[in-house]
Amino acid sequence: MTQHDNSPSRTALVVVAHHRTDSLTAHTARRAAARLEAAGYRVDLLDLHAEGFDPRMNTSDQPDWGDREKPYSDEAHAHMRRILDADVVVAVFPVYWQSVPALLKGWIDRVWNYGFAYGRSKPRLAGKRMLWLALAGATSDDPVVEGMRAVLETNLSEGIAYYCGFSQSTVGLLTDAEERPQRVDAEGNLLVGEAVSGAEREAQYADFDRRARELVEKFLAEERVGV
Repeated sequence: MTQHDNSPSRTALVVVAHHRTDSLTAHTARRAAARLEAAGYRVDLLDLHAEGFDPRMNTSDQPDWGDREKPYSDEAHAHMRRILDADVVVAVFPVYWQSVPALLKGWIDRVWNYGFAYGRSKPRLAGKRMLWLALAGATSDDPVVEGMRAVLETNLSEGIAYYCGFSQSTVGLLTDAEERPQRVDAEGNLLVGEAVSGAEREAQYADFDRRARELVEKFLAEERVGV
């Protein structure tokens, strides 16, 4: 691991929200983790599905608006500790219905809880930085992409990260994640093209990796200039 300026090691919590370890989402998370390690971060890789996280809300973790010191479940507290230990949180996920998958939403619901992530005059997560890497099957020229990006930005940055005191929240939307190009026409019909393969598919993967790497590097660069 490379250290910079003899500073103490910083920690990045990389959260993967996908049910398959061979998915493009998981691949992108591993690549992001490697880039963070190269930049001097200690990486805590949290694969929500592999670790068996249950996204369903339960009575133990249901917010108690009259008691912000409520002792939530041991599972929730273990995840809270991992967030507290991180300087940077990176969530990697496929876009479902212009939002995050239930697995990631449930993690936020149960862990980013009242009294912990919000509900205090100074949030415990104040000053941390957040990167959301969202993989979308839509092609870059699909008219739906502009609205998708706006919805994700409002939902994730304004509705979650900034509400919980994060000093920076960046949404990186990675289009063209499917091997079959997808777009919606003017009449609302979903158009699915032929699957690409061979050299064309390899080139598509390489371009996807490049765009993902650039998003991570831009996020890291913004930290260095104090954005």
